Amino acid sequence: MNAGKIVAIIAAVILILFGALMVLGATNAEAGSIGWLPIGIVLIAVGLVIIYFTTRQAAKAADNNVTLKIDLPGNVSMDTLKCKSCGGTLEPKDIQMVAGAPVVTCPYCHTSYQLTEEPKW
Repeated sequence: MNAGKIVAIIAAVILILFGALMVLGATNAEAGSIGWLPIGIVLIAVGLVIIYFTTRQAAKAADNNVTLKIDLPGNVSMDTLKCKSCGGTLEPKDIQMVAGAPVVTCPYCHTSYQLTEEPKW
């Protein structure tokens, strides 16, 4: 939650508080004035609208898509990947990221294993 949303929620709570005090003050038979009642209701309504729009924007921001981009160093020549168990040809759709590591699932023998990078030397 950023600072603007926090300030908006605090301002809305203050408006609701003062609105409730004005509504309560308008109901006092001795010193109350009925003119404070509509002002209190308007303050409460404005505070509730501010809270509604502030929380609604936060809910929309939660819908994020994560895109993973892999940067390969240097010149990379693509070889065909073969399964370590059965030797079947693997395709890019058979590789998935699981807990931050590339894992291959063979479509032929259904073996799953983690891809490891062989040393270059």
